[in-house]
Amino acid sequence: MQLRQLEYLVALARERHFVRAAAACYVSQPSLSAAIRRLEHELNVPIVRRGRRYEGLTPEGEVVLAWAHRILAERDSLRQELSALRDGLTGTLRLGVVPTALPTTSLLTGPFCERHPGARVSIESLSSADITHGLAEFELDAAMTYLEDDSLRRLPLYEERYMLLTPAHGPLGTARSASWSQAAVLPLCLLNPRMRNRRIIDECFAADGATAVPAIESDTVAGLYAHLPGGRWSSVISHAWLHMFGVPEGMRVVPLEGPAHGPRVGLVTGPDEPPSVLAGALLAVAREAGVREALDALLRTYLDGDDH
Repeated sequence: MQLRQLEYLVALARERHFVRAAAACYVSQPSLSAAIRRLEHELNVPIVRRGRRYEGLTPEGEVVLAWAHRILAERDSLRQELSALRDGLTGTLRLGVVPTALPTTSLLTGPFCERHPGARVSIESLSSADITHGLAEFELDAAMTYLEDDSLRRLPLYEERYMLLTPAHGPLGTARSASWSQAAVLPLCLLNPRMRNRRIIDECFAADGATAVPAIESDTVAGLYAHLPGGRWSSVISHAWLHMFGVPEGMRVVPLEGPAHGPRVGLVTGPDEPPSVLAGALLAVAREAGVREALDALLRTYLDGDDH
C-alpha cells in the first residue's frame, strides 16, 4: 500500500468523479483508476461502486476512506513536527469558524502569528455541521464554534452575551436595560433563521412571550451591521461582535434582561490524538489569550459610556 493510493481515494471521495479526482491529483484518469484497483487487490475488498459512472464507496470503502484520512493526517503531522524541530513551526493552520465568531478570531490568530512567524493561517467561515464534518475528515486543524458536541476536544473561550443595539434617540435609547418583549416590537435587523445565533435569540424572545419579525435579515454579521447606521434599525447582538464592529455612531448598547450568558463558544480540534502540531500550538495560544476577559472588559467600556 502506498500513500499515493490513499491520496487518490480521498480525492475521488471528495470530487465524486474519476476525471475531476485525477485532475486534482495531477495524474491521468487511467492512472488513478489503476491505483485504486491495486489498493482493492492489496486489501482484498471492493472499495468503489462501479457502474457507468462513479456511484460512491462500498461499506468497506468507507472504512478504508476513514483510515486514509487518518493516515494522511498523521503523515502531515509528522512532517510538521520534524519541520518545527528544525526550522520552527511552519505550514498552514486550517481554521474553521462559525460566522458569529469571526469577529473574535484575531484575538487568537494575532498572538499565534506573533509566536510562530513561519506559520500561516487559513480561515474559513462554516456552519457548525460543516465544521464537525471538516474536523472528522481531517480537512480542518481546529475550529471556533458553539460547544455542543461532546465528542470533540474543546477549550471554552467565552459565553455569548446578548445586547440590544438601538438608536440613542429611539424608544429604548436611554433605558438602563430592556426586556426581550420590548425589543421585539422595534424595527429590527437580525441574522437569518438558518444561523445558530438567530435560533438561540428566537428562543429568548419566545421565553419572554414575544416573537421577533425583523424587517432585515442577513447571513453575515457584517451585512447586519451595514444597516444599523442612520438611526432607523435596532438589532440583538452578541457582545463578541463589539470587538470588530464596535457601536455605530448614534447608537447605544442596552443590556437585555434574562440569562446572563448565552451558549459557549470555544476552540475545538479533531479526533487525532495528540492533536496536530499546528492545532496544539493554537490551543497553547488560546489558553493564554484571555478571550473571555478581553470581551467582557470591552463590553464594560461601552456600557459605562466611555466610548460611544
